[in-house]
Amino acid sequence: MPGLCRDCLETFTEPAGAKPADDNATRCPACGGFRMVWHPDLDRLSMAHIDCDAFYASVEKRDRPELRDKPVIVGGGRRGVVSAACYVARLYGVHSAMPMFKALKACPDAVVIRPDMAKYVEVGRAIRERMRALTPLVEPLSIDEAFLDLAGTQALHHGWPARSLARLALGIERDLGLTVSVGLSYNKFFAKIASDLDKPRGFAVLGLDAAESFLAGQPVGIIWGVGKSLRTALARDGITLVRHLLPLQEVELMARYGSIGQRLYRFARGRDDRRVQPDAPAKSISSETTFEHDIVAAPALLEQLWPLCEKLARRLKKAGLAGSAVHLKLKTADFKLVSRSRRLAGATQMAEEFYRAALPLVQQEADGRAFRLIGVGAADLVPADVADQPDLLDPARDKRVRVERAIDQVRAKLGDAAIGKGRGLGTVRLPLAGVAKPQPKKS
Repeated sequence: MPGLCRDCLETFTEPAGAKPADDNATRCPACGGFRMVWHPDLDRLSMAHIDCDAFYASVEKRDRPELRDKPVIVGGGRRGVVSAACYVARLYGVHSAMPMFKALKACPDAVVIRPDMAKYVEVGRAIRERMRALTPLVEPLSIDEAFLDLAGTQALHHGWPARSLARLALGIERDLGLTVSVGLSYNKFFAKIASDLDKPRGFAVLGLDAAESFLAGQPVGIIWGVGKSLRTALARDGITLVRHLLPLQEVELMARYGSIGQRLYRFARGRDDRRVQPDAPAKSISSETTFEHDIVAAPALLEQLWPLCEKLARRLKKAGLAGSAVHLKLKTADFKLVSRSRRLAGATQMAEEFYRAALPLVQQEADGRAFRLIGVGAADLVPADVADQPDLLDPARDKRVRVERAIDQVRAKLGDAAIGKGRGLGTVRLPLAGVAKPQPKKS
């Protein structure tokens, strides 16, 4: 059985019948280390998923060694959410996307650090450069994780893809002071699952037999794309484990659950023919903010919407993209998520067009409920050169586009504060009449 030492990078081929669970097999014959990986397919698998361990929090701990043994939470104020939690904080039940007030209640001694996205992006870029030194087939999923396809790289790197990945992990730890977890398999679906199996500083392998030996007994939520609402629908039909999907035919699953039924059928059997797409285009770009106080009235919500539309437009222009649809995101005071979307008449990069499209969506939802968060996003992205074309049905649109481009030119020379639209001045007036006042607690 093929084996790899993650410490000295020596590779081994055990004779048939060897038992890697034995002490002699779990200890490296070359260096005596205990970080051995054994798997029947270790010398053949080449699809990987690499995920940095508690990335934001780990970067902060690296830069502040005095925090090494302390619980660290990266996130906003008490009304924000947890962006990342170190593994010490996770022992208290803290996790990403958790409301900050709940996180601090669970772990009152945690050190809270505001996110420094510029720093995280710089570190993430350095890690990605190391990935691309292994293979050009790198598909980033976020700032701290990516798929890699190392097929055909064995001759170039003089070793199995597994060995190249272990060397990459060691180099990141030695040079950048951060740890990563590696998942290795024969497709993207299993590689992503594997990277979560042995965190932190892990290296897990799922081979060709994983669909039968591992996947069937897992909760159905392990399948990519199966969220809370679909899990609820599946549970109503008696489907809680992946093996419950196996007796059902693809056409039956699609009839019950729509297009995702095809994915349920294929992934439940370990089938995933998606290829790694280097530099895959973003599917959406968005911007959001959490309020210091809950907001009820539409005018107050719209005051918060406008600067988000401007921020969204800046991001699109910088990326050379435009959106063909707008998404509105609202979160109520009791943390219920409201999502609405609207297709645009034409692709745009302009803040004004996103604002005009999102405005009626906000007015529709401002029905007396108190909201703690608002966000706006652009979807169905296309290249910028096909955006903001003249519209015969809206002749004033061309004028609005010219005005915004003129504002962009002034800001490029004199800074963002040099010029703006009048509605942008409203954002400095909070708290407003539309802001919900905190209610006294009942004794």
